[in-house]
Amino acid sequence: MSETAYAILSSVTLKRGAFSVFDRLSLDLRERRIALVGLNGSGKSSFLRLLNGLLVPDEGDVEVLGLDTRKAARQLPRHVGMVFQNPDHQMIFPTVREEIAFAPRQFGASKAEADAIALACLAEHGCADWADRPVALLSEGQKQLVCLLAVTVSAPRLLLCDEPFAGLDLALRLHFGAFLARADASVLLVSHDLEMIEAFDRVIWFDGGKVRGDGAPGDVLPAYRDFARARAGSLTAPAL
Repeated sequence: MSETAYAILSSVTLKRGAFSVFDRLSLDLRERRIALVGLNGSGKSSFLRLLNGLLVPDEGDVEVLGLDTRKAARQLPRHVGMVFQNPDHQMIFPTVREEIAFAPRQFGASKAEADAIALACLAEHGCADWADRPVALLSEGQKQLVCLLAVTVSAPRLLLCDEPFAGLDLALRLHFGAFLARADASVLLVSHDLEMIEAFDRVIWFDGGKVRGDGAPGDVLPAYRDFARARAGSLTAPAL
């Protein structure tokens, strides 16, 4: 565990219209790999968006890597990368090479340097032959991997992943999981794939915008599984 928190939320209230997503939420994040779990609508994705500045709190403060997210919207992308659940909402270029080269170009590399960085990144992940493929022709899992590479190629200090295993086949899931395990960045990941997060350092369980569990995976995940089973049992089966 790091001695210094890389993200601090202090009495954060976040509202969507009349609905409160979070009400005076306070958390310190310092472990290298943290997973967020919870049923749909529990606040997990909103929590990630608070950390990269896409959402700002109505009350309270969010500090990420020493930056106030209200005041540092331009600086945050250099240090905080995010992989969205739907890669089509993230990809903006026609080819894989251009998608991965975008961040290096944004941060000062020449076109030739950025292309070289993109090609080296693809080769490192066994995807050298993807460079000139149209992104529209990739499978959903391949698109997700390209999004991960495009976000991490410039070595962000904090990596946010919103259900990154959705749509991945087993080989890509294992590759993705191994990549996150060895990444230099601190990782905060939303996932419904509990098996993939059993080795994480910490799990935070959200329920209705509140923290219902927070601790080691071996402590939090069994309770969350029991809660999900009980919720599933309470649902009325559809008539056939």
